[in-house]
Amino acid sequence: MGEQKCIGILTSGGDCAGLNAVIRAVVYRATATYNWKVMGIRQATNGLMSRPPQAIPLNIEKVDSWLTIGGTMLGTTNKGNPFAFPMADGTVRDRSDDIIQGYHQLGLDALIGIGGDGSLAILRKIALEGNLNLVAIPKTIDNDVGVTERSIGFDTAVNIATEALDRLHFTAASHSRVIIVEVMGRDAGHIAISAGIAGGADIILIPEIPYKISQICAKIQERQDRGKTYCLIVVAEAVRTEAGELVMHTNRLGQSRLGGIGQYLADTISECSGAETRVTVLGHTQRGGTPSSLERLIASAFGVAAVDLIAEEKYDCMVSWQQREVVSVPLEDAISKYRPVDFNGTLVKTARGLGICLGD
Repeated sequence: MGEQKCIGILTSGGDCAGLNAVIRAVVYRATATYNWKVMGIRQATNGLMSRPPQAIPLNIEKVDSWLTIGGTMLGTTNKGNPFAFPMADGTVRDRSDDIIQGYHQLGLDALIGIGGDGSLAILRKIALEGNLNLVAIPKTIDNDVGVTERSIGFDTAVNIATEALDRLHFTAASHSRVIIVEVMGRDAGHIAISAGIAGGADIILIPEIPYKISQICAKIQERQDRGKTYCLIVVAEAVRTEAGELVMHTNRLGQSRLGGIGQYLADTISECSGAETRVTVLGHTQRGGTPSSLERLIASAFGVAAVDLIAEEKYDCMVSWQQREVVSVPLEDAISKYRPVDFNGTLVKTARGLGICLGD
């Protein structure tokens, strides 16, 4: 068995389905196989900044029912860069050393961080600064972390978007409407193109492929000429206007967020096609709910593999899904290689082969 280790685990960035399944797998492998202790860190790195550090001991009895629960039972945050952390007095302070000290106060021998490229880049910088033993697990519904074919949260998000399209077919047909479904995708169009193909969309717009409104309207007209009086359009939230501008909305706190491209398209398409157009914005619905079976499988495989890497003392690396296998890759490669939709890849070719308009 070797020496008994104490490992920490945290979830960082936006929540998604499958996070609790990862935590459950880590606890099972670490405690049942290696007889290690596992500490679940609350609210991502904020928990390590707190004094005392906010963490709870995890065992099989505690996490056994977590497999099917959405979100993260540990909590998370996607605000406040630890290297420029906003303080109560309005100033910002580098609190990376507080996180390093929190790691040591908990007596951790290693840390498993679950996050997207932004969160993992911050965790890696802290780990290098403090000589911490870090193993990473990729998590993002956008599925754009480098050197992995799948990230936690993606499959469930696609399933939710696909189900929405399944339902909207009927109401679109009943009223002879164009219905635009705006899905998440901060930089990449993986959700849009996957759900669009699976859900039978007629038009799919992703940030990787510039579009022309005239092509979209031509597709709508072509369907009308064939007696198809309705049309389903899927658009990723990061798609720009035809002029190349990002569409943002600002909340009452003055914070800007991606969103609104669906309404922009609805207004523009109505003008050029005369079609009655409606918009459905799925938003955070895509993050919630019960993780799919594939999500649970990959989450479980990632959790087990991450613990095994700690046992082998292989750090500064990330578990990755490649060709139906879990492998280890350098964390630096994962966070430096952004993974967009491949313009010449299988999904784009499939969409075109099915007669789906991509706007170009």
